[in-house]
Amino acid sequence: MATCNTKGTVTVLGIDPGSQRTGWGVVRETSGVLQLVDCGVVRTASAGKEFSDRLARIYHELSAIVARLKPDEAAIEQVFTAQNAASALKLGQARGVAVAACAAYGLVIRDYEPTLVKKSLVGTGRAEKEQVSFMVQRLLNVKNADWALDTSDALAVAICHLTMRRFAALAGK
Repeated sequence: MATCNTKGTVTVLGIDPGSQRTGWGVVRETSGVLQLVDCGVVRTASAGKEFSDRLARIYHELSAIVARLKPDEAAIEQVFTAQNAASALKLGQARGVAVAACAAYGLVIRDYEPTLVKKSLVGTGRAEKEQVSFMVQRLLNVKNADWALDTSDALAVAICHLTMRRFAALAGK
């Protein structure tokens, strides 16, 4: 894992990739305290008729977010098993452009299985999205969040990454 900056602070961009909605969230950790920096969803429905237009929108919007918020690292959810091959391919392509947007800025990128993300926040890998959102709000000390579930999933990925960093540091890795 990459090291924190000299102030003991690390800022992570979490991404929940999707071809129609890509959730993103930036979380900063300073001395074990989590802070929400910013979050949202990249919506691609109005990006154009071609699927390539949707991919371009994901890339450009995430690139702008990285340029504006300057995270130190990125964490992205792995592709889950989709119901059909076409859906899995589209999801994989959306994930790929999200990774490329972060890599273009030289970010360290880690990926996490959805079950690990859920287990690290809720305690079970089969938690519902609403349970994950509830825990994200508690961990970030946010009351009555009105964000989309894609956003809370992205924030959960960022929080999971920060948790894994702490475990790695304790293990001396």
